[in-house]
Amino acid sequence: MYKIPESVLVVIYTEDLQVLLMQRADKLDYWQSVTGSKDFPEEALAATASREVQEETGIAIADGGSVPAANLSDWRVANIYEIYPVWRHRYAPGVTKNTEHVFGLLVPAGIAVTLAPREHLQYKWLPYREAADACFSPSNAEAILQLPHHLEQ
Repeated sequence: MYKIPESVLVVIYTEDLQVLLMQRADKLDYWQSVTGSKDFPEEALAATASREVQEETGIAIADGGSVPAANLSDWRVANIYEIYPVWRHRYAPGVTKNTEHVFGLLVPAGIAVTLAPREHLQYKWLPYREAADACFSPSNAEAILQLPHHLEQ
């Protein structure tokens, strides 16, 4: 089964603008926010974001969960980018571009993070500007730099 070329990027942050970054297991020098593709074409983007956050960090987004659903916000930004050649085999033949929808998730400082070991090896919290500098993905870095703007809205 091929991946759907529509995904989410979720910037997880605290009130004092610390941003969670995770080290990829398959590319040790790649640090990133939560990312992931839809499981099926009709899956709502917020559902994809919630599922990916839970799978990659163990943070449950739901009223009564680790973080209230209201803390997940759709930043209404979509990036279309060329899929890195190393990951193109995951997509149908001829698919070279992905549409990434950006979300933000406000979490309490000190929240427990449990990584999915097949995807990420370690995590760190960094001030947002340092986090942007540490990202391998330009769209991820840009999303993190936009964090203060989205808090003003």
